[in-house]
Amino acid sequence: MTEVDTHAYLEPRHDAFRNYMQAQSTSIPAEHLMVDRAFMLNFSAPQMAALLGGMRAIGIGAGDDSNAGVFTHRPGQLTNGFFVNLIDMGTVWEPVDEHEERFVGRDRKSGETKWTAIRVDLVYGSNSQLRAIAEEYAVNGGERHMLHKFISGWVKVMENDRFDLHR
Repeated sequence: MTEVDTHAYLEPRHDAFRNYMQAQSTSIPAEHLMVDRAFMLNFSAPQMAALLGGMRAIGIGAGDDSNAGVFTHRPGQLTNGFFVNLIDMGTVWEPVDEHEERFVGRDRKSGETKWTAIRVDLVYGSNSQLRAIAEEYAVNGGERHMLHKFISGWVKVMENDRFDLHR
């Protein structure tokens, strides 16, 4: 009994954390929309990175791109594999569409396909500030720091609309 046309305005148009983007919903690049969403959720840059990388490792996604960004050989486990494999210099990233929205990562030596990604994933390798965070999470021992930031970001999401907690 829901009036679909009226409620269509409430339907999400993008969610970088879940690899969701409606076709032709906006001309704004996906990575800018991710930063905007992170700002609305009051995330710090390390929390934003940890949540995105952690959710990719766990395998949380939506639609056709649900496997994009799952840069780990242990999907379903909360690890720093996203960051370790993202900054691996043995991988060469190439766009697979004319809009450069989707990418494939190939082994630099053999040319074999290793990973698939979207623009949001690769911004952690190309933006200098986000790259520094990715490298911090990817180093030996960085997984513990990433998990700490993931937890603090997750708690922030869960408590964002709990006005009874904020006085």
